[in-house]
Amino acid sequence: MLSAPGIDPKLYRDAMARYAGHVQIVTTAHEGVRRGVTITAACSVSDSPAMVLVCLNRQNEHNDIFLESGVFALNTLAAHHKGLADTFAGFTKLPAEERFAMAEWDELVTGAPALKDAIATYDCRIVDTKSVSTHNIFFGEVVGLRLGSKDQSLVYMDRSYHAI
Repeated sequence: MLSAPGIDPKLYRDAMARYAGHVQIVTTAHEGVRRGVTITAACSVSDSPAMVLVCLNRQNEHNDIFLESGVFALNTLAAHHKGLADTFAGFTKLPAEERFAMAEWDELVTGAPALKDAIATYDCRIVDTKSVSTHNIFFGEVVGLRLGSKDQSLVYMDRSYHAI
């Protein structure tokens, strides 16, 4: 059986840049350490039980804390959170606690940091993890949920932010 030639990673990234994604910050806390990462790789899995998934690069050793904590909060960003998105994407090179100091956070159920003015926050307990290629996929059962204001959403497409 013949296999198709591999897809060039740069070509794939260029194609995926045309795929609009809602910008979110996924957070966790474990043994006094907080971690947050800006992502667009998240989606709903089920509404009964309520479940979402997030994809995180497992080649970044700092993301191991998500496995260790067993929880995460998925914080959906509004257009006015662009600076926060850049910070948690690592563009500013600030240490974690300085990143968290840029916004107001609290906790819902699991102890994961919840952005107080997020459009929505899904507080999750990790119920399954799959390692695929370069990423870990975390399936989170939503055990806490908060809806914020209906501000314009922050999306990422064509390597830039957009408000819709």
